[in-house]
Amino acid sequence: MKTMAISAFKARALQVVAQVARSKERVVITKHGKPMAQLVPYSSLARTSVPGKLASALVFEKDIVSPLGAKTWEAAH
Repeated sequence: MKTMAISAFKARALQVVAQVARSKERVVITKHGKPMAQLVPYSSLARTSVPGKLASALVFEKDIVSPLGAKTWEAAH
């Protein structure tokens, strides 16, 4: 990841944007050595949520009280 002072970015913004689009490398824009912004390449692959994607990761128990016992279950509340 490259870094660039904000004054240099201001002077060459169009060139830097074109370079990021070409190389797909991010550029961090700094002011007095501190990161202020990040220029990232555009990605048309939108991350969308998929309903039920994690359904196989869950385990459903029919009775969650009995394995602990009623006394332990009450103490957990």
